Amino acid sequence: MTNGSACHGHSHTPENTDTDMAECPIMPGSFIAKADAEAAGLVRDHDGTRYYLCCAGCGPKFDADPARYAAAH
Repeated sequence: MTNGSACHGHSHTPENTDTDMAECPIMPGSFIAKADAEAAGLVRDHDGTRYYLCCAGCGPKFDADPARYAAAH
């Protein structure tokens, strides 16, 4: 990857743009299947909205400032 991230197992382009896919709020342009994120525990809820993260490295970033990432998404 060109951004230096350690994220793996996600796509940088959505293969499926319907409701089964979600864009990571930490790494815009990184998409993950919602079911895969759920199974891996890569979800966060903030102010009644569920956010799907592309990798484990995004969890601590979201947890540190969820309002920042929620507002940008």
